[in-house]
Amino acid sequence: MPRTHPAAPAPWRWLLALWLAALALALIGLGNLPLRDWDEATIARVSLEISRSPFPEGLLPTYLGRAYLNKPPGLHLGIAGVIHLWQWATGSSPASLPPEWVVRLLPALGSTLLVPLLGLVQLRLRPNRPDIAIATALITLTLLPLARHGRLAMLDGTQLTAMALVWLGLLSAGPGARRALGGGLVAGLGGAMLLLLKAPVALPVLAGALLLRRLDGDLERRGWRWLLAGLLLGLLPGLTWHGWHLAMRGGDALVMWGPQGMGRLVRAVNANGGGPLMPLTQMVVGGWPWLPLLPFALAQAWRERRQQAGRWTLGLALQAGLLVFPLRTQLPWYSLLLWPPFALACGAVLADLAMGARSGRLRRALGGLWTGLGGLLLIAALVLLLLPGQPVPAIGLLAVAPAGIGLLLGGRQLAWPGRGARPGRAILVMATGWFLALGVLFAGPLWNWELAEQPSIAPALALAAGQNGESPVLLLEGDGQTQRPSLLWYLNASSVPLEERGAPWPSHSFRMLARSKPGDLGAESRCRLEQSGEAGWNRWECRALGDHS
Repeated sequence: MPRTHPAAPAPWRWLLALWLAALALALIGLGNLPLRDWDEATIARVSLEISRSPFPEGLLPTYLGRAYLNKPPGLHLGIAGVIHLWQWATGSSPASLPPEWVVRLLPALGSTLLVPLLGLVQLRLRPNRPDIAIATALITLTLLPLARHGRLAMLDGTQLTAMALVWLGLLSAGPGARRALGGGLVAGLGGAMLLLLKAPVALPVLAGALLLRRLDGDLERRGWRWLLAGLLLGLLPGLTWHGWHLAMRGGDALVMWGPQGMGRLVRAVNANGGGPLMPLTQMVVGGWPWLPLLPFALAQAWRERRQQAGRWTLGLALQAGLLVFPLRTQLPWYSLLLWPPFALACGAVLADLAMGARSGRLRRALGGLWTGLGGLLLIAALVLLLLPGQPVPAIGLLAVAPAGIGLLLGGRQLAWPGRGARPGRAILVMATGWFLALGVLFAGPLWNWELAEQPSIAPALALAAGQNGESPVLLLEGDGQTQRPSLLWYLNASSVPLEERGAPWPSHSFRMLARSKPGDLGAESRCRLEQSGEAGWNRWECRALGDHS
């Protein structure tokens, strides 16, 4: 970490280098694992249908030919554009199924921008401490939840980038019409991105950030008028789409604001409950190696609560907590909202450690903790490697090695520095080891671990490849949880699931892939088992209504 003083230049080279590192991390093994249920495969299917639709029909997203009302199409439109570029570059037909890396490319690239943007936000909060901006970007780069989830074809990583853009824009709005208008425009563009990603999130994010900016008290009334004018101008793309969507689809356009948005506050969707324990668990598990900094970071932010840096750090942390913890629907990726305030808070402590500005007792305690953690990681990896049957794949254990070595060496150097040793070098050793560990993890078969939560669809795809005629209709396994959007994606056809008991029976004969019996839909007499596959998958041939042959 670089030493600094009040007159130190802006850390552009460091932020650029960390962003390039984030890009490299995002691209490693991007297409080496299948798309997962739910969100990845659903977003991929919606994007593919947009790519096959003429303008402007493609601005109204569909899923299996029916109106898609869950989310706005901001990211889907971008992925559809990447699919078009892939088709043009490879000469593939519009009917071809793009590879996984094509679907994940834009979300992955968009998510990497969070690394430099949070650094710039920190630089606005602490203009005389560019080393804290660098430390914040370094923490953002090396947090596993951010690095891993940003690679997935989901909305959450890009959503954090949009939020950081809102904060940076408002913090950049200073005295004078040009600065206030420009800052408002940047914040508005970030808000428009939120409106086109997860619309309900835009309201509290904008309101909370505007409140914090008002509490700064350094903008006069004329400056606020210019800021709000720029904000409204930047919001126009998002507001225009939602207005057009409402005009075209009527009350159905409000689904994403109600049942799919605000509804998560009051009820658990698809039994995804859990209360505040879920985000707390995600924080404890995902915050390493920087989690030990959090108590000291919050204490420092509280001491600085009357200054802009402390006020914004605490305010953004409080806003994230209010957005996440009260939710009755809890999914692991909702907790991603907590990580930007975490990085902003811990960046100040990490930079002080690197500068040697913290007490020697604290450095020794943290260094000893990291040293012990590194040793434990290496011992655990060695034990698992020697166990018979290898319960963890070797490449997964290999990913632990650079993390353990980095923590062991960096922590030891921090706790017991030799003559002329610099604490900043110890921090860099730890961060480099953790970064390399993430790279090894992403190059292997484990990083998209949710794929193991449901039975593999590979046997079903094998059954589908061995049948003639129309693509199969899918049948739920009976609990409403087991639709397989990934199966629909890899079949590359407009198959329509029979979603529940009592659903209308098709008026034509068809084949069906299922892990449950046709009797679950009360139609066992109309279907015969045609072929059995692995993992409980079977292919059934079913007669249409009125067909008694």
